Amino acid sequence: MIKAGIPLGRETEYPATVDPTVLFPVARAVARTPLGIDDAALPFTGADIWNAWELSWLDARGKPCVAVAELRVPCDSPNIVESKSLKLYLNGYAMTRFDDACVVRERIARDVSACVGAEVEIALLKPADFERLQAVEFAGEPLDEQALDITDYSEARAGHLRVQPHARLVEEALVSHAFRSRCPVTGQPDWASVQIRYRGMPLDRAGLLRYLVSFREHADFHEACVERMFVDIQRQCAPPQLLIYARFLRRGGIDINPWRATPGFAATLANLRSTRQ
Repeated sequence: MIKAGIPLGRETEYPATVDPTVLFPVARAVARTPLGIDDAALPFTGADIWNAWELSWLDARGKPCVAVAELRVPCDSPNIVESKSLKLYLNGYAMTRFDDACVVRERIARDVSACVGAEVEIALLKPADFERLQAVEFAGEPLDEQALDITDYSEARAGHLRVQPHARLVEEALVSHAFRSRCPVTGQPDWASVQIRYRGMPLDRAGLLRYLVSFREHADFHEACVERMFVDIQRQCAPPQLLIYARFLRRGGIDINPWRATPGFAATLANLRSTRQ
């Protein structure tokens, strides 16, 4: 259950200065415990890649500076930071003076790391580097063009998942752009593209798409949805190697992009920016 006091869904004043007390931690165990995931023995590696597109601060002379902030929160952190609270926190920089961007980066890293309970990596992309932000789509076989009858939309249905019988081991990537879930606090829709990379018995394409679509009214944070996908596919289909990477569309100037993989299957992933993002 989400703790009382979460900023989402509430009328909130934006701080005029940098205030780390507005950062609101949400324990990962809230979503993991019902799935049988033990924080002390995670079945995956991974991170949550956050892009904050509305970061601005004042230089030492009072002139505004802007940047895109990339934050990488490790999946073994005990907490996530609630997204609206991060937006409130970052907006506190808009009227605050700093000597240079390094001080801004170090301050954000320190405060967000304290909130999530683990070291958060952060990079600031300045306007001179914006041309590097070119759209790159997920590689893989598309799932969405299948002609299917689908009726499950309310909760994630792991029963749709199965492997193709009498098949050989494969290594492949499958992609869907039709994913939607709902925020567990406000009920607002969250849209994403999802890449499933694995080595194992071939996944049944129809069942996999039906499974992904069954999240359409499912209420969970982005990170929890990806971890549920990972656990459900592992338990139902038992691929020796598996990676789930979801690129969510931004809300409130922030997009969140979690990935989870079996240990050793991926060391780190590029911070892609899809066309829809």
